[in-house]
Order: sequence, then C-alpha cells, then structure tokens
Amino acid sequence: QVQLVESGGGLVQAGGSLRLSCAASGRTFSSYAMGWFRQAPGKEREFVAAISWSGGSTYYADSVKGRFTISRDNAKNTVYLQMNSLKPEDTAVYYCAARWLSMVVAIYEYDYWGQGTQVTVSS
Repeated sequence: QVQLVESGGGLVQAGGSLRLSCAASGRTFSSYAMGWFRQAPGKEREFVAAISWSGGSTYYADSVKGRFTISRDNAKNTVYLQMNSLKPEDTAVYYCAARWLSMVVAIYEYDYWGQGTQVTVSS
C-alpha cells in the first residue's frame, strides 16, 4: 500500500514557476515508477510526466516538454514536478500516481493516486 500526498500548487502568473511535491508513505517507494497527471475543468485526466523507479528514465507529454522537469529523491520518498514558463492552459488539478516497477503513460496502469493539488495560471 502506498499513500501519496501532493503539495506546492497555487496561483501564479503566466511565465512563472511552481514546484510540486508528492510525498509517499511506505518503505518500497524506490520500487515504484511515478507519474504526474492533470485534469482541467471539463476535460479528461491527462498524462504529464513519468519517472522510472531509479530516476534514470523520464518521459514527458509534448505539451510540457522543455518546460517541466520530473525528478525524485528516494531517500525522502518524494517525487517533484518543476514547472517553468507556465501558461494559462496549464491550469488544472495535478495528481501524482505510483505504479509498481515499470514506467508507463496510461492512466489505468497506475495503482495509487494522490488527492491532487490545484495549479492556476493567470494570463
């Protein structure tokens, strides 16, 4: 069982930056690939970024590539999403998710989810 708690969301102007954190419980955090997803009002939840259990591999949605960076600190049981050059279209609730071992993109492949943190980008 893994429990995930996101933090770091807020209101920021376009062009600004935010860093989201996702703290995980459990002693096997380093065995889980982690992902970030987001859901805007009236839209389906979509993939943002993923990182392998070791941190050695990452993958990004085209819409955030070059602006967002996913990273993890297994000693702190935490995964991060650094978001730079934010745009109004990045406004959404951001969720972190965990999947045993393999890094994947598909939402339905993830086993555990956090409650989400709101990110609002004003124009």
